Amino acid sequence: MNYISVAKMAEKWEISVRSVRNYCAEGRIPGAFITGKTWNIPEDAEKPERINKKSDRPKTLLGILKAEKDAHISGGIYHKVQIDLTYNSNHIEGSRLTHDQTRYIFETNTIGITDESVNVDDIIETSNHFRCIDMIIDSAKQQLSEKFIKELHLVLKLGTSDSRKYWFAVGDYKRFPNEVGGRATAAPEEVSEKLRELLTKYNAIEKKTSEDLIAFHVEFERIHPFQDGNGRIGRLILFKECLKHGIVPFIIEEDIKMFYYRGLNEWNNEKGYLMDTCLTAQDRFKKYLEYFRIDC
Repeated sequence: MNYISVAKMAEKWEISVRSVRNYCAEGRIPGAFITGKTWNIPEDAEKPERINKKSDRPKTLLGILKAEKDAHISGGIYHKVQIDLTYNSNHIEGSRLTHDQTRYIFETNTIGITDESVNVDDIIETSNHFRCIDMIIDSAKQQLSEKFIKELHLVLKLGTSDSRKYWFAVGDYKRFPNEVGGRATAAPEEVSEKLRELLTKYNAIEKKTSEDLIAFHVEFERIHPFQDGNGRIGRLILFKECLKHGIVPFIIEEDIKMFYYRGLNEWNNEKGYLMDTCLTAQDRFKKYLEYFRIDC
């Protein structure tokens, strides 16, 4: 049997290369197989029928993310969220992996060619962060709890050098005082009570707004419940809660991270700094949704 490339088949069927790749990834082309990164498609394969019924597509961003995750669809909004949220959130915390390296890890489970040394923890935490995103998608509708927050931290830090330190509590609250941006945070013995109070107050709000979610994020970061990983856990929670409450989520990117830090520090004096930063990030995410033709 003769096999042809994705590009050749796209030309033959008069559709996009991405559509052909998606058909292959979804197992909708009998006999197609992948070698390395290249799909090989039987020359006489028939074009799969497209599903055009609106009712067949989930109606919410959360539903679409779940569907694409479960079907292992590449090139969609789930794929983009995994890479962009992971890269930017890790980069804020000092990861030296590039966007391309992050993408390679997600797509191929390899690091890609590099002339510079790569921190092993950066690789492990990147891979772990992908799993955390799956967790927040699968558990988006659940009420936020201490148990879930601790599970997120366990998955994020599992297998890192920190997890091998006897004093570092992976999946549990910090044992030693820490600071963030030169600011004092909750003492280790206060963390559980303060976080429980914050969750009780937050979960009691029936119809949550963007400001409610951001206010929770600020208080979470000020408590700083874990020895490390608080920023990433906080931003994962924020994304989860946006999905749960039908609020357009957002990703804090490199060029606005200083405004994000300023907003966190100045929240008590001026909420507008952080609100404006998050709204800017929301506007950027809306462009992703427009590109993928998702109403949200």
